[in-house]
Amino acid sequence: MKFKFLFYAAIAIFATSCGTAEQSKSDYASLSDEERQVVADSLAEVFIITDGHVDLPYRLRIKNFRLDREYLGIPIKSVEGDFDYVRAKAGGLDAPFMSIYIPSIQQKSPDKGKALADSLINMIEGIAKAHPDKFALARTPADIIASSEAGKISLPMGMENGAPIGDDLANVTYFFDRGIRYITLTHSKDNQICDSSYDTTRTWNGLSPFGESVVKEMNRLGIMVDISHVSDSTFYDVLKVTPVPVIASHSSCRYFTPGFQRNMSDEMLKALAKNDGVIQINFGADFIDSVARVNTRLRDSLEILLASKNLTSRDEAARPIIEQFGKTHKELFSDVERVADHIDHVVKVAGIDHVGIGSDYDGVGDSLPLGLKDVSAYPNLISVLLRRGYTPEEIEKICSKNVFRVWNAVIAAAEK
Repeated sequence: MKFKFLFYAAIAIFATSCGTAEQSKSDYASLSDEERQVVADSLAEVFIITDGHVDLPYRLRIKNFRLDREYLGIPIKSVEGDFDYVRAKAGGLDAPFMSIYIPSIQQKSPDKGKALADSLINMIEGIAKAHPDKFALARTPADIIASSEAGKISLPMGMENGAPIGDDLANVTYFFDRGIRYITLTHSKDNQICDSSYDTTRTWNGLSPFGESVVKEMNRLGIMVDISHVSDSTFYDVLKVTPVPVIASHSSCRYFTPGFQRNMSDEMLKALAKNDGVIQINFGADFIDSVARVNTRLRDSLEILLASKNLTSRDEAARPIIEQFGKTHKELFSDVERVADHIDHVVKVAGIDHVGIGSDYDGVGDSLPLGLKDVSAYPNLISVLLRRGYTPEEIEKICSKNVFRVWNAVIAAAEK
């Protein structure tokens, strides 16, 4: 459970080190690394942590997941992937948005991936049903708060790629009823809704006419609009259409990756702030560091090194080798400090109310930064933020309150 007294315990530890419970920002920076980590661990237990994008469902699908297996940490710990129950509890994670990911190739199918979306939703529902002491579905922030107090990990769902909506607006209601609470409008290719940041075709030069109707229908029902993956013109078209805040569930700052259109520019961050929306920072190396993005040669070297030891990157024995390689070649993975740099930049450009966490765990392969290699590591980021002068109140906004504000605003607008 997330007991509030843990917060006061953390402050008591902090006060013992610094002399008073009324501390300024700089006092957290003055703690030793060990003391600050104790505070960070406690805050991770106290605060609700939500992650805007975890690709567990699709990973389980390609591994032929079956509920009759005790597989991937449900309920036991697994060494595969970035997410399982044991590591999530260790990291204080309360609400990872399960990504109902629809590859762009599915857009060519007759139902545009609707059957795949249903199968992934069924999987998440099945996990919650099979392990009700550990997991719970969530359709509102209030659901997450209640489950957190009960000691459970919530599994809210967001659909990555709106293609399964097809050409029928009734499907927006269909997916809302199935529990989808955000929709990433497209993925790596233009679809019937809008243009993608990865696609140079520019089919619509932004939102399609049908896409405008989709956004309005999402607003009517109370589904958050996710502008990760969309082209810049689509982003600005969305802001013209929607009267409610939007999210970027797993994006980062273009400032650190010039020319990488998948990330958000400073101008877009300012527009997002004006919309009262939130960008949730992606942890993948391609998203956080321009040097790491292009360093495929080093990644090949790591693969060769592992192969020489008859290992793959998914093997438990490979983990210390990968970690040591990363320490020697930080330009390959980058590190937790760089993720904090992105948070700093959003705060500078847009403000503290407009940033959150959207790791893309299980979706970015071996490119995760040192210090944030799996879902057990959120306290490491909290510790860095404390050292950089963030208050616990500001960190709580980053962990969940900013996203909850947007989500509740979308719900309230729909109820009207």
